[in-house]
Amino acid sequence: MSSLALWTVLDVVALIAGLAVYLFIVGTQLTKVAGTLEEAADLVWEIKKDAEVIHGGLTQINTTGGVVAGALPLLYTMAEGIVVGATYVPEPEGTERPPAIPAMGTRRSRQMHGVGANMD
Repeated sequence: MSSLALWTVLDVVALIAGLAVYLFIVGTQLTKVAGTLEEAADLVWEIKKDAEVIHGGLTQINTTGGVVAGALPLLYTMAEGIVVGATYVPEPEGTERPPAIPAMGTRRSRQMHGVGANMD
């Protein structure tokens, strides 16, 4: 057997060994990917099962969302009117403010009434 034939056989054996190692590594990685995809598929089926319960109410949810979305321009306009009316305008300097009066008027104490005193 000549050296050329020997080197050819060694090259073919090395090529087949290299391909075998490559296929083993790729097969191992594909097995891991298949396991991960199977877990993901189980999760997707669980999500689908949970979503089927919600599916019946989606029409009502979309209708309500449409009503709210339709009311937003009106609410925005009303809010702008409220803000304009409530904007703080500082008083000019040198003006004297009267004492603050409670909005409910004069406060009435019930302590004296509880002990029998009539303060009216």
